[in-house]
Amino acid sequence: MEKIKVYTSSTCPYCVMAKEYLAEKGLEYEEKNVQTDKAARQELMKMGYTGVPVVVIGDEEIVGFDKAKIDEALGK
Repeated sequence: MEKIKVYTSSTCPYCVMAKEYLAEKGLEYEEKNVQTDKAARQELMKMGYTGVPVVVIGDEEIVGFDKAKIDEALGK
């Protein structure tokens, strides 16, 4: 199973939807809140992104909440 990371912020409705979608599928993920975690914000910026959510599944980076891309990255 690929490791899943979700870069979020406290006020992002799409972040909530992405986390709920992963939870509905019974998947564990690591949440990295860029608003409260300075290191997570720097990680995200190093990856070249400034917006959230960014869902990282293995080496696949998905910007925004995109069910089809998440399913594809999970191989489902």
